[in-house]
Amino acid sequence: MSIKLNAKYTEDFVSKTDLESIAPEIKKAHKTLTEKSGAGNDFLGWVDLPENYDKEEFERIKKAAEKIRSDSQVLIVIGIGGSYLGARAAVEFCKSQNYNLVYKDTPQIFFTGNSISSSALSDIVSLCENKDFSINVISKSGTTTEPAVAFRIFRELLESKYGEEEAAKRIYVTTDKCKGTLKELSNKVGYETFVVPDDVGGRFSVLTAVGLLPIACAGCDIDALMKGAADARAAYADCDLQKNDCYKYAALRNILYRKGKSVEMLIAYEPSFAMMNEWYKQLFGESEGKDNKGLFPASCIFSTDLHSMGQFIQEGSRTMFETIVDVKKPAQDLFIDPLEGNFDGLNFLANQNMSVVNRKAMEGTILAHTDGGVPEVLIGVDDLSAYNVGYLIYFFWRACACSGYLLSVNPFNQPGVESYKKNMFALLGKPGYENLTAELEAKLK
Repeated sequence: MSIKLNAKYTEDFVSKTDLESIAPEIKKAHKTLTEKSGAGNDFLGWVDLPENYDKEEFERIKKAAEKIRSDSQVLIVIGIGGSYLGARAAVEFCKSQNYNLVYKDTPQIFFTGNSISSSALSDIVSLCENKDFSINVISKSGTTTEPAVAFRIFRELLESKYGEEEAAKRIYVTTDKCKGTLKELSNKVGYETFVVPDDVGGRFSVLTAVGLLPIACAGCDIDALMKGAADARAAYADCDLQKNDCYKYAALRNILYRKGKSVEMLIAYEPSFAMMNEWYKQLFGESEGKDNKGLFPASCIFSTDLHSMGQFIQEGSRTMFETIVDVKKPAQDLFIDPLEGNFDGLNFLANQNMSVVNRKAMEGTILAHTDGGVPEVLIGVDDLSAYNVGYLIYFFWRACACSGYLLSVNPFNQPGVESYKKNMFALLGKPGYENLTAELEAKLK
């Protein structure tokens, strides 16, 4: 098994009886998920996706990535939420958080269309100057504000540089199979298109064309990525908590939630995991945060954040637990040589690899936080390979779906996200929102 759960540091907080008591609920959630009989069952395409994906499109993704790598110094990925978080997370986890600076044999990849900041967008525009670039725009509707604005700007930039005909060969659209403004435009102009499946929601979409094209452009092995997810799917088919680490994780986090631990901190000791943290926060935040329920998903990178958040975690309000993604083997290691004179007093660290020091920092922190009343769940991952990223993605997907059903919420919708959009549209004067505009402007006075 590529992922191994270690619940040792929860034993003071979660009893064997607690696990036995929640087991029937896990079994029920598993049945709801596999029989597709629960809320949101029209968005369960991700469950069997690692086996039942479009093989023809998969090959087209690899060919498109090969073309982009051959003719582009830069790939601009335009999308928001699930349309960018998963791809960026996988690229940085497999490669480096400094991917754009470290790797010279694949295009730089810049993600935009994920905010409405003019400064952020201008920076990305400037990074394309005097460089050959392509665009991958990702939006099911084609009208989501943030990516739509960005696509306007980069499409115009591409057409002014290459002309409309050549620009069309450098624009790759990931959108609805049949409908929507982007699909209509693609059919009209001749952009190559890839599909956002109808039965896969944004936060579950990284193993579709939504994530696979950018990931492949970065030189990651997407065959291994899908193989990892497929193996996870097979491993988590049994609802027995003694055999299924994914469901055991879901059980632990829900037991802790019921005992007042309302915040889950996802922790890693590798900075390249930072965007995976962000992906996890969307996955669990949008899936569980409904009906005044749900664990609040937060995250840290240690040891960095021990120098900012460590005090609160150690001695602050006892409302949290930590889930640590324990990467056993780093992508690279460094040997620490002794220093003549030992002016910094650190020669006790010498003659060993830096990864050993990092592991001892993790072990010491686990013991300190456990003593401080913070339960610790460990998810062991062998290394930073594409296979393990695929495995881990499916692990979190399945645990999240199970957790949502344990909470009796629909894990696959996000009705609360629409509230800010309505207000924003009204304040910007979008036709059809006139009555709300007056109401909101009065509140702002």
